[in-house]
Amino acid sequence: MPANHYDVTQWPVGDAAEDVGEVLNSIIADIKSRQKDADARDGGKPGAVIHLPPGDYRLRTQVLIDLSFLRIEGAGHGFTSSSIRFNVPEDEWPDLHELWPGGSRVLVDLPPGDDERAGAAFLVARSGHPRISSVEFADFCIDGLHFASDGSGLHPENTYVNGKTGIYVADANDSFRVNGMGFVYLEHALTVHNADALSIHDNFIAECGSCIELRGWGQASKITDNLIGAGCNGHSIYAEHHGGLLITANNVFPRGASSIRLDGVTRSSVTGNRLHSFYPGMVVLEASSENLIGSNHFLRDHEPWAPFFGVDNGLDDDFGLLAVSGSGNSVIGNHFSAIVDPARVRPAGAAPVVIRLKAGERNYVAANHVVSMQARGEAGASAYAAQVDALLSTDAAARLAVTTVLVDPESRRNTILDSGTERQVDADPAANAVRPSPAVPGEDAEA
Repeated sequence: MPANHYDVTQWPVGDAAEDVGEVLNSIIADIKSRQKDADARDGGKPGAVIHLPPGDYRLRTQVLIDLSFLRIEGAGHGFTSSSIRFNVPEDEWPDLHELWPGGSRVLVDLPPGDDERAGAAFLVARSGHPRISSVEFADFCIDGLHFASDGSGLHPENTYVNGKTGIYVADANDSFRVNGMGFVYLEHALTVHNADALSIHDNFIAECGSCIELRGWGQASKITDNLIGAGCNGHSIYAEHHGGLLITANNVFPRGASSIRLDGVTRSSVTGNRLHSFYPGMVVLEASSENLIGSNHFLRDHEPWAPFFGVDNGLDDDFGLLAVSGSGNSVIGNHFSAIVDPARVRPAGAAPVVIRLKAGERNYVAANHVVSMQARGEAGASAYAAQVDALLSTDAAARLAVTTVLVDPESRRNTILDSGTERQVDADPAANAVRPSPAVPGEDAEA
């Protein structure tokens, strides 16, 4: 094989099918032993590519990545829904075309760890200078295999709990890429600390407790063109203390406690995403300022799949689909569809809130469109059929009264333009600039 290109199935140490972790650690040790000189002919440490051909690779040993310029690649993300399979009666399994995810698939068979770092299949950790750089994960599947009982009363395979993490980046890093990957049945799919110029692009990250978590701090990173769906107690996309973060063109599935949660994030953009949730609190900005939330499609409706019917994230409907604490944010040109059963609104009899400004000042809310309709929440046995039926149904019985914009007393000097009629916007005109949308004749009394 070329000097800096490896195939896990051809490596003489270990058996990739039985423990790909042992094989990968041996390959990384070989790269480091051969690339010792930090400056040879204006180079010296080019790194390497490690290839995982299509197949199943059990991982019993954590992989430690502590060198730059390493690409671990497979031949397909291999995602398929384990949740659907585990909720099909076992006597029907013999008739299913396949039972497990495929492609180039890493089966995480580590014992539960004391923390996310210990339970990670791939741990990226290197301190010192320069920061570890240009580590890439591409085109393979990381499968946590099973969830475990958590005492909630849910079927163990529906808890999103197992102590397993797909990729855990512990130290400051630069120009990492996670592209074309599949993550399934992991309590934490991808957790990255202290990222600079990170690219998370075109991945399939679903049926995980939490999907993407950017922690510590970071700058100039992007989360783009991913298909994402977390569990009811986790985040689909979470970022803290980041600046210049771009979250664009993601399709975020329901069931995550939040679709996007930003904590201490500044001067970043959340644009052009399709967001779907079964609960309030879809997008939450906590102590986050000067961000653009624009041209996103929000859909809030009810869980239609029987195994999760009645599960929620614990938030009342007056929390808001979009809740903002911070200053100088722009909320412009978003579409909101609130398709809600009035009998299930909490607190009972309240008008659900769409956009809520909770704290801060000088936020700008303009030209947002809200469609609010009544619908009955019904459960179906088939995840696919029930979800598609719910998505395509537009024959709701009647309009639903909502508060399109609610401004709390702790939030002042905001501008709210054309984002709801006078009856739908609840803001103190003495503390905020408000221009309501014109009411359609005959409909003003409905909301």
